Parts: sequence; structure tokens; C-alpha cells
Amino acid sequence: MGWQDISVPIRTGMVTFEGDPPVRLERLSSIANGATCNVSRLDLGVHSGTHVDAPAHFIDGAAGIESVGLDALVGPAVVVEARHVTGPFDRTTIARLGIPAGTERLLLRSRNSDLWERPAFDGSFLGVTEDGAHALIELGIRLVGADYLSIAPFGNPTPTHVALLSAGVAILEGLDLRSVEPGAYDLICLPLLIPGSDGGPARAIVRRRTD
Repeated sequence: MGWQDISVPIRTGMVTFEGDPPVRLERLSSIANGATCNVSRLDLGVHSGTHVDAPAHFIDGAAGIESVGLDALVGPAVVVEARHVTGPFDRTTIARLGIPAGTERLLLRSRNSDLWERPAFDGSFLGVTEDGAHALIELGIRLVGADYLSIAPFGNPTPTHVALLSAGVAILEGLDLRSVEPGAYDLICLPLLIPGSDGGPARAIVRRRTD
């Protein structure tokens, strides 16, 4: 099996987190209108679509996206089946997911992915609670991926983000895992290098491991 793109396409009017800037892609120069080449402009928030959170996102004075190590963003990953989960990912729920020992990069495949089919932001998505975050830290997770626009429950984002970011866990949000089966994969996720930024839009891809 080849590489699978698990990123959300960037397009004008796409769903963004409540209160975040809207996304707009505009063609400024067009060959069809006599220009030498096509040139477009993209306006978006750094937490639009698939993106990586930087420590500065929830910790004042912390480092920007350039501080997130590439070794956490690239390497073996496990996609865990969690579509049966109906409530927050708390410590008890995390313990029941059957996360393989030694997992360092964890992608949660939940019912959140279905929310990408809706035209507007939906705050009913499932998030990881503070105690769930500490459970992931204790398991040695270096990267956790969520299949909607936040890793934390809507309305209470700070405790989860602070716990994970303070522990050096990379947070990958805005994944689309609808077509990805549970199992072992290789992950490549590279956020844009925007020094000092609290986040970075990213392209994320996975490939099934055969070893």
C-alpha cells in the first residue's frame, strides 16, 4: 500500500474552529486574463485544517512551531480504532483503547472524522480530557493526532493542551481518518516553518507498515 493523505484540503469557506479566521484562496493574477502566470493569495489562521500546535498556543512566552522536533512528527505511528467511543477520552477510555506498548505516535480514529461532512463547525466533537492527557503522557506518547479541529473537549481546551504541550507532546489536529484502517503506519507530518507562530498548517500522510 502506498501513502495515504490524511490532511483536510484547504479551500475557501472551509470549516474552521469557532472564532478562528475564515479561509480565503484568491487568484490575484491569471494567465486567462493576460498575466504571465497564475498567482494566488491564501489567507488563513495557523490552526486551519490539518495543523500542529506549538507550545506558545496555550503557554504564554513558550516556544513557537519551530521548536516542535521533527523526530516527533516523522516515524512509526499507530492508528487506534475509537469509533465506538461516545464520550470524552478520559483516563478510563484511554486505558480501554488497547494502545500497543511502546507506541510513540498515536492517531485517534474516532467518530469525529464524520464531522468533516458537515458544512459548519460542530462543537459536539470528542476530545481528550486533562486526565486522559496525563494517561497518554504516562504511556510515553510523543505525538497525538485528533480527527477534528481540537484535541481537547469544546469549551475546556486549556487543561489538556497545557498538560500535553508542557510534557513535550506534539499535538496534531484536523486529521481526516475516515479511509484509514486501524493498525501500524509510518507517519510524515510537516508543519510550515513559521518562527514564533503558535501553530503551523501541515500536510500529513501515512503508509501501512508491513514489518
